[in-house]
Amino acid sequence: MGSIDAAVLGSEKKSNPEKATILALGKAFPHQLVMQEYLVDGYFKTTKCDDPELKQKLTRLCKTTTVKTRYVVMSEEILKKYPELAIEGGSTVTQRLDICNDAVTEMAVEASRACIKNWGRSISDITHVVYVSSSEARLPGGDLYLAKGLGLSPDTHRVLLYFVGCSGGVAGLRVAKDIAENNPGSRVLLATSETTIIGFKPPSVDRPYDLVGVALFGDGAGAMIIGSDPDPICEKPLFELHTAIQNFLPETEKTIDGRLTEQGINFKLSRELPQIIEDNVENFCKKLIGKAGLAHKNYNQMFWAVHPGGPAILNRIEKRLNLSPEKLSPSRRALMDYGNASSNSIVYVLEYMLEESKKVRNMNEEENEWGLILAFGPGVTFEGIIARNLDV
Repeated sequence: MGSIDAAVLGSEKKSNPEKATILALGKAFPHQLVMQEYLVDGYFKTTKCDDPELKQKLTRLCKTTTVKTRYVVMSEEILKKYPELAIEGGSTVTQRLDICNDAVTEMAVEASRACIKNWGRSISDITHVVYVSSSEARLPGGDLYLAKGLGLSPDTHRVLLYFVGCSGGVAGLRVAKDIAENNPGSRVLLATSETTIIGFKPPSVDRPYDLVGVALFGDGAGAMIIGSDPDPICEKPLFELHTAIQNFLPETEKTIDGRLTEQGINFKLSRELPQIIEDNVENFCKKLIGKAGLAHKNYNQMFWAVHPGGPAILNRIEKRLNLSPEKLSPSRRALMDYGNASSNSIVYVLEYMLEESKKVRNMNEEENEWGLILAFGPGVTFEGIIARNLDV
């Protein structure tokens, strides 16, 4: 986690062999696409709720989230098989976990296969797996079922991160970076997979905060291959992962609160969360940038891959750091197209970042080589990585 060498700062885009790099990205989604403009009527019809005030509130929330489309596992077929999921107060955790466990494995396998295809090397070259999900609970965990679904070697080393929430993707990337840098020649598959069925409930005046999740969250999976010292013949590094840190904010553990109950996950998101992130994001970024030896860098001279927790969070980060509007464009696009997909979202943001970086190059404009990958989750926990765009 030392400072960046001056020679590297002035060099062409060649990776530091001692640093981990992202070598490929992949994603997958369930088949059910939800258009935000039709969500309210569909949700209230499905749950047989006719409360006009709750319907009005959800309509307002759906407009303010900026989400246009999302993918979800929930379907008419599932509700026909499990009608109790749309009924208030029933004991349904067993049914939910049965659905979720299968769904997240299927999506994780699909995203991983897409990622491995983009990587271009053999699946047998994967030495480690880091699996992230807040949507399942079982023993053995989803890491084993992912390895089985892909046909990985029994010698593959696995790490499982459960219930890390929205910071899970960057937390998993930090863990994968450490593994790659401390195991020469290793190739780490990071897979994230999430579904909202674990917390699906009918609307209730006693749980108005549930409507935020209905308006904001989406399902899907993401995957990355991480390794150091890329093979120039068969690997094309996308980002170098230079420095990673994690901080939690004392006395904020109730700000993002989730409890697994007989009715699935009961989830509460405090209204103070955007303000808490705004109040602490600059000091966190200064600490991260300082550790990487980039303290001289202006924020607008860097790229920003930020987990799209919601428009209020992105707006407050943009305001506090005085970022130009285009800096958070990849995050806003990911939010618009996929909703807040929890741990998966950072994969979608990085894909859009590469796409926009290519447009900048094609227009012969100067692009930002160095930047930050950020996410925020339960704790309240801040995850951050200083990264270098190597895509050319």
